Amino acid sequence: MTSNHVNIVPVILSGGSGTRLWPVSRPERPKQLLPLTADETMLQLTAVRTRGFDVASVGRPILVSNAAHADIIDEQLKQSGIHDYSVILEPIGRNTAPAIALAALEAQGSDALLVMPSDHVIDNLPAFHDAIARALPLVAQGWLVTFGIEPDGPETGYGYIQMGATCGELVHEVVRFVEKPDVANAERMLAEGNYAWNAGIFLFRADAYLTSLERHQPDMLAAVRKSMTESKRDGAHIFPDAKTFYACPSDSVDYAIMERETQVACVPVSMGWSDVGSWDSLHAVSTKDAGENAVRGDALLLGARNCLVHSDGPRVTLVDVDDLIVVVSQGEIMILKRGESQKVRKVTEAIKAIAVATATN
Repeated sequence: MTSNHVNIVPVILSGGSGTRLWPVSRPERPKQLLPLTADETMLQLTAVRTRGFDVASVGRPILVSNAAHADIIDEQLKQSGIHDYSVILEPIGRNTAPAIALAALEAQGSDALLVMPSDHVIDNLPAFHDAIARALPLVAQGWLVTFGIEPDGPETGYGYIQMGATCGELVHEVVRFVEKPDVANAERMLAEGNYAWNAGIFLFRADAYLTSLERHQPDMLAAVRKSMTESKRDGAHIFPDAKTFYACPSDSVDYAIMERETQVACVPVSMGWSDVGSWDSLHAVSTKDAGENAVRGDALLLGARNCLVHSDGPRVTLVDVDDLIVVVSQGEIMILKRGESQKVRKVTEAIKAIAVATATN
């Protein structure tokens, strides 16, 4: 079997809640359903990411999503000209390994599943398409392939992939997956040069993934298979049986499968990637003015530098300040220093605590 005979099925994982981009991103409309980096939403940008790929055929996409977002997803896909698709609506989140298994059971066994999170940025699509083409020969042989981002700094917010011997054209065997490191270990790995960031983007045949799941996570596969056998369907929507899926173990594809398999390869690629995991990372990938300010919405910046302003209504005016993040959304205002946006988690936790205390009084 050659790569020319592979049918690629995009699998878009859209179950995240995006709490790190509060107050814009909320559970009812998380970041993948928002136009954060362009006029299109991040889901829409992901859904059209394989257009123009001519090395193999590309089949209709399969999305795996929170059931609460079904109508929004339908609307956004149709706005992007995508009318032939399936959406598997999870009754509860069980992490990425079961989500991918749902899609693998919906696809044909010989299909190559291109698994993509719905909330990432990829600016250089030709580089991404080239990386997919380099992966296809190994995928056809049953390998599980991950795409590693060539690091440009000692980032501590990502997991890393250690790469070993070459097993294809600019493709390497995976030696091991590394947890998010501290600064010293990140600098060491960067100096060694045989590490890539783990982007959570994968390519493998559906049957190869299900075989791995049977070998390493039989209980998970059994629960997912039963939930799909007993699923209900309504047009493009597929509803796995809730009771069965609730009983499914929860685990990521990295822990459940990729770290346990032997035929795992990594394609390193530099493609303008970001997971837009914080307001700081959104600033990094946004178009900026001469003062390195990124602005979305109504803003007046006088002498401000290196700021991010995101407003859904009121004008934000900044005068002679540097390195601020200012977000106005849905009646909430948040201001914090650039470089400190990981502390948004503290904000959401504090708000939850206030809500609980109010409810109990």
